[in-house]
Parts: sequence; C-alpha cells; structure tokens
Amino acid sequence: MATLRKPTEQMQFILATDVGSTTTKSRFFHRKEGEWRFLVAGEAPTTVEAPYEDVTMGVQNAVREVEELTGHRILALDGSGIVIPYDGRVGVDLYCTTSSAGGGLQMMVAGLVKSMTAESANRAALGAGAIVMDVIAKDDGRQAYQKIQRIRSLRPDMILLAGGTDGGASSHVMEIAELIRASEPKPRLGVGYDLPIVYAGNKALRPQIKDLMSKDFALDMVDNLRPVLEVENTEPARRAVHELFMEHVMSHAPGYTKLMKWTDVDIMPTPAGEGMAMQLIADTYKENVLGVGLGGATTNVYSVVDGRFVRSVSANLGMSYSVTNVMKEAGIENIMRWIPFNLEEEEVSSRLMNKMIRPTTIPQTLEDLIVEHSVAREALRLGLAHHRTIATRLKGIQLERTVADMFDQAVEETYVKMMIIDIIAGTGGLLSHAPRRIQSMFILIDAWQPEGVTRMFQDSVFMMPHLGVLSTVYKDAAWSIFDKDCLVRLGTCIAPAGTAEPGKHVMKVRLEMPDGETYEEDLSYGEIKLLPLPERHDAKAVITPARGFDLGKGSGHAVERTIMGGVAGVLLDARGRPIPLPEESSQSREVLLNWFEALDLYPEEKLKELV
Repeated sequence: MATLRKPTEQMQFILATDVGSTTTKSRFFHRKEGEWRFLVAGEAPTTVEAPYEDVTMGVQNAVREVEELTGHRILALDGSGIVIPYDGRVGVDLYCTTSSAGGGLQMMVAGLVKSMTAESANRAALGAGAIVMDVIAKDDGRQAYQKIQRIRSLRPDMILLAGGTDGGASSHVMEIAELIRASEPKPRLGVGYDLPIVYAGNKALRPQIKDLMSKDFALDMVDNLRPVLEVENTEPARRAVHELFMEHVMSHAPGYTKLMKWTDVDIMPTPAGEGMAMQLIADTYKENVLGVGLGGATTNVYSVVDGRFVRSVSANLGMSYSVTNVMKEAGIENIMRWIPFNLEEEEVSSRLMNKMIRPTTIPQTLEDLIVEHSVAREALRLGLAHHRTIATRLKGIQLERTVADMFDQAVEETYVKMMIIDIIAGTGGLLSHAPRRIQSMFILIDAWQPEGVTRMFQDSVFMMPHLGVLSTVYKDAAWSIFDKDCLVRLGTCIAPAGTAEPGKHVMKVRLEMPDGETYEEDLSYGEIKLLPLPERHDAKAVITPARGFDLGKGSGHAVERTIMGGVAGVLLDARGRPIPLPEESSQSREVLLNWFEALDLYPEEKLKELV
C-alpha cells in the first residue's frame, strides 16, 4: 500500500493517467460537496518511440489539455513533473498511472504438466496483467530442441517457472529449468540487464534452482503455485511479477524511470488496472461478474465467480490491428450471419483488411457500422471461449462424485456458466462509443448469450484502468467516481435457457414500475422486446417461464427479482439458448431485421435502404 501525502479526508484533487500503446489518456477527479466526481479528460499521443523516446512528454501533453480545459495548473513550471500535494493554488493530492506502452508486460511461463502447474502459472501471469507469449511444459508435444529454439526467439520481459508440489517431483522440474538456462533467453528491452525469472515451484528445489539460475538471471523465489494438488496459490507469484515489472522492465523503458518518480503508486499494467475495476464491481455488489475490454489488438475477458478472479488475453482478437485474425478464427460465414442485408464475402473481407491497414479509421456509413458490430460479436464469442479454457477447475485433484454423477459422466471443465453470472460489464472503444447504447448491450447479449436475469454495465469514457489503480489506495473515491461517472447502466436482460418450436409460449413477465404502473408481457419463442425503465430506477418483476425453460430455479419455476433500469431498458429475450439463426441466408436476414426493428437498434429508414 502506498503512503499518501495527505489524509484522504483532506484531499481535493486526483490525477490518473493511462499510457497506452498509441494514446496517453489523463482523467482529472475532484471532491465536490463531499463526494468524488470526474471533472475532465485529456488525451495526447504516447511518446515511447523515436524521436521522443520519453513517455513523460506524452503524459505532460495529456495533462496540459486538462490544465487548459479547467484553468487548474498541475505541472511544475520547470518541467520537473506534477506538483504534489495540492497547495491551495497548484497541483493534485494524488497521481497514479497504468501503462501498456511498448507492448505492455510480455511473459513466458513454464511448468511441469501443461494442464496442471503450467496452467496455474499461466493464470498467475495473466492475473498480473501480462500477455503470455508461450507456455512451455514437459508434455506440450514439442521436442527439447524445438523448445530451446522457441525460448531463444521469444525475448520476453520475464519468465515465470513453476513445477512440482512441495516435496514432490524434482528431476523433471530441474529439466525444465536447465532447458531455459541452455536456451540463453534475452530480454526484450535491451541486453544491459539480467532477464527476471520468478520461481514458484517445489520449495525443496530452491537451492538447486539458485545454483543454476542466479548467475545469469535476476532470480526471485516465491511460494509454490501448487504446494499441494488441491490448492492453487497464485498471489505470491502475481505480486513478485508486478514488483519485478517495476524494478526491471519499467526502469528500462524510455522515460519510465522519470515517470516512476512522479507517481505516488506503483505503475500498473493497463489490463491489471482494468481487472481491479472489474473486481471493484464484484466486491461492491457481492455478485458474480463477467467483464470484457474489447480493444484494437486484444480482447481481455475477466471473471469474478464466487470471489475467484481470472483474466484471459486473446492477443490475436481485436477490432483494428488484429481484425483479420477475428475473420480467420471465426470464419467469414460466422461474421456474415449477423449482417441483415446482402453482401458478398469478398466485400466483407476487403473491408476488414482495409480496417487492419488503417486501424484508426471509424465507420462512416451504417453499412460499415453493422459490419463492425458483426465482427465484435464474433471477437467477444471467441474471447469468452478462450477465457473458459483458463477459468477451469484445478486439474489433478480427486473429484467427489455422487450416484447422480454416474448418469452424467462428463465433468464440465469451466465454472463460468452464464446462468450464475449476475453482472456483465464492457469497456473498449467500440462498446463505449456505440452511437446507441442499446447497440453495445445487444452485441454483448448476442455474443455471450446471458441466461436468467443479468444486469448490464458499460464504461462511459474509458476510465476503468484509471479507477482500478486508484482503488488500490483510495477505494472510496474510486467507487464514488466509478458509480456516478464511469459505469453506464445499460439495463437488464431477462433470458430463459431452453429451446422450443417457433411460436411456442416461453415466458410471462409482470413488471411493477416505480410509479405503480404495471406491464404484463407474454413472449413466444423467437421474440424479443424492450421495455423502458430509466437509469437508477428499479422495478419489481415476477417472471414465469414455460415448462422446458429455466431462469435459474429449474424448468418452469417462477422467479421474483428487483430489475435494474438503464439507458437502454429491460430487454426480454425469448430467443432461447443457444440463440437460433436459420441456416438459409434470406430467412436469417429476415429474422435479424425483426430483432433490430423490435429494439430500434439502428435508424429504421437507413436500415430499409440497405435491405
């Protein structure tokens, strides 16, 4: 925990920045009538590359924009940084920052068994905000010489090595360590320092690991990730990764040494800040959260289920730089199934290739916007599928099985089930800047297909990383700003799980509005409806699903809930799960148009012109 220069109750101004790969974003917060609020934002190009090679120049430019917009001086006149604390005229009381400039934190992880210790090491690295470049394991299917070639070519910022329970496997763990040493891996940011390695394996091997590694690497040894098979202990490794990130990686990046002296709080990788924000939502509401950061190059998915936090990075799924990877992984036909008008495959693929070549362009026509939204659905779908491979039960432990289990032989790997997710939260340019809020809500619903009653939130102006890092030192201020100025309440999705024949009754919904008015709706299979319920208003709902449909209490059982309003409203989704789309393209387009019109998703006249 950082030491603050003023007691929190005396603070008046806070500055937070995010040094992104292309843009540095500053957010200025102040205490107004006893509560913390967002005041203004500033942005400037990031200056990590030549000819500048000093990130503090971009930070100063972004902060200067805040100064111009508010008339409040923050920067020291002699160029020495940010004035802290506020002296009644100049400065701020707290400054913190996140960063993903220069590619963020890139790591290689290694473990003994791919599905056990290597998987735990992967989760620990992802939780620390890293992009995992590769996972090396004894049983990963590669020959020793192939692993050596791969390790040699990676140039990571750091390596996390795990393997063996305490007092367990030793010789095979040493083989992995010797393989890494023989590969002579070099750090990404120059050769003037030793590559950091975190050892989080069998504690009995620490003397041997020290003898082998300490001469050529910056070695840090922490508690075992899997001290016994039944326990996964990622926190010590995650903490060590963050400390080494500050000490080694950041100190060698252009201008970061100077920036580290300016901040009151350790610089945090942007995805780690975003993850802290997702955890803040889960902690405040005490509910299960599934969140996403849909970026230009990557899709980060976060889950907090029963208090357990997991993050996944799909480094090849994004909406600009890696948009053609989405096309390749999803298949062009899966993108086109969400487009309600006739376009040739070649036309769609050409548009996406143009987007990759010019990643900063934004859609200029409704046609372009709908194509981009179709790609977003597939990027989110694939991102969640990847996340589920990481958010899994621990491998290698003995499962207790009952007589009932004999009839269901397969034990499902992931514990991320849509029926137990209470809140879905999204951030990222495409979601935050959708022309109509219902669009981002519907994209998330189509992609992730929530079940039961799910509240939907969205980041308004990309503040999640800033507020995530702020929450580590001043949680009350972070939540006050988050709640009032960052989190847009999109509304609630009510969607029973199940399938039926078209036209069959699915559910009856009775909503008692805050003003006493009552809505009653009957929905048939395939229907979708949007009811208005304003943001920060709640309604009492009784939802009765038909036999064969489930809202979380079993087939046909009614559910009583308090439903959250939002800028989009309450979306009643009787399309079933999984959402069915006809295979025949003309029928599929007709179904999509009915859904789009029911929600007033896009301007009706413009949509008709396209069809």
